[in-house]
Amino acid sequence: MARPPDPGSGFVRSSADVVWQGRRLAMERATYTSPDGETFSREFTRHPGAVGIIAVDDDGTVTLVRQFRAPMGRSMLEMPAGTCDVAGEDPLETARRELAEEAGLVASTWRRLAPLPVSPGVSDQVTTVYLATGLGTCATEREGPEERAMTLERVPLDAVVALAAGGELIDAPTLAGVALALAALADGDPKRGR
Repeated sequence: MARPPDPGSGFVRSSADVVWQGRRLAMERATYTSPDGETFSREFTRHPGAVGIIAVDDDGTVTLVRQFRAPMGRSMLEMPAGTCDVAGEDPLETARRELAEEAGLVASTWRRLAPLPVSPGVSDQVTTVYLATGLGTCATEREGPEERAMTLERVPLDAVVALAAGGELIDAPTLAGVALALAALADGDPKRGR
């Protein structure tokens, strides 16, 4: 989705061309004029957006997935997540679907925590993170070879930061989501902000 520059920034976009279009991603080259009059170009990816879910059980554990990530060339520990690739689907519905598909979980309570730009220097992807509580189980419907090979790991929510410090969990949106979930749960009302 093309986003024009913030009018208050002083930057003006004068042109934009899609130089490559894939199934979910596009590469765009755009030309801008800076507040001091300099013209410059930037290339970046366009992404439809994503959701991520911090699913916390009553015992304070969070369900994470370990999934192979081709760009990184390795399996990574991260929150269940998915691309907003169903036209017209509300992001909360995408989150419900992804949690069931990947982790085999349903939640009775959902709270939108925050929209998080993933890598704003090279992509417009925003991942909206949700806190899911009141968990129950359901069947999974994993798609693709990475998801079929995915494993689940239950970790105490307050131990996730230690996993990051030890280099075991390096996914930034997951870490931000965990921090936001800890704050939301500390305020005692996981339903607020649904």
